[in-house]
Amino acid sequence: MPLKTIMPPEPSIQDCLRDLRRRFGKAGIDTAELDARLLVQAAAGLDHASLILKAGDILSKPELRALEKMAQRRLVFEPVSRILGEREFYGRWFMVTSDVLDPRPDTETLVEVALKVAGRQQRKNEPLHILDIGTGTGAIIISLLCELPDARGLATDISKSGLEVARQNGCRLGVDSRLEFKETSWCRGVDQQFDMIVSNPPYIVESDINNLAADVKNFDPKLALDGGKDGLQAYRQIAVQSPTCLKSGGSILLETGFDQAELVVEIFRSVGFSEHCNVATIQKDMGGNDRVVTMVWNG
Repeated sequence: MPLKTIMPPEPSIQDCLRDLRRRFGKAGIDTAELDARLLVQAAAGLDHASLILKAGDILSKPELRALEKMAQRRLVFEPVSRILGEREFYGRWFMVTSDVLDPRPDTETLVEVALKVAGRQQRKNEPLHILDIGTGTGAIIISLLCELPDARGLATDISKSGLEVARQNGCRLGVDSRLEFKETSWCRGVDQQFDMIVSNPPYIVESDINNLAADVKNFDPKLALDGGKDGLQAYRQIAVQSPTCLKSGGSILLETGFDQAELVVEIFRSVGFSEHCNVATIQKDMGGNDRVVTMVWNG
């Protein structure tokens, strides 16, 4: 089935939208209408409202060339966020590169839970101190610092290039004076104690990665996806390393796969975490799946 453009010699914005919707739909892209709009907006340099008002405007040849280059990338299932170099997360735009995981809407559940916990943990005359393990884009910790203007944070990642993305996002969103970075595996070598630890570690079972959607397996870094043979390797390491990083009464919040929450709780219990920890709570995401495990450290 042909996926080439079928448009008049001087196509309008509306013509381009119609053509991309058709091509993306035939390619099996579920979000054809949204993706077409976002790419046309980018090529024309317009926001959504202006796109509607100027639907009859003719695109210039440079704009058409730019649009077609982006369309070809989307037709091989490269995510729009990677084509445009940014992703909206919790109401803010974050730079995304090939070095980091593309933030998912499900992870906003972790931010929501963390903000509720922060409200209970806020100490009088003392700023909340938050550790983000495996930060990637920095979307989690930066969102928290934006919402909690007195809080401070430390973001760790094993990827130097990934940390640079997070650092740039911190600067863009104005939290760089309150956010530090450390290149390390999980929280190894972190010699501070925190009121809260947050993490969205890799949790895909190694043998399942090739079965993921093309826009995930072909474009997200494998390091950010691969959770080992059972998908739980990162949690085991965090369970061993994290207790020394938590203040008494501090909380650890972990995103998990939809069927992993109870297993993650058992991992933390198996290394003795339960001796100093209240009963774990599990929060579901908007889709009704178990998504965030929260435990309070009383060591």
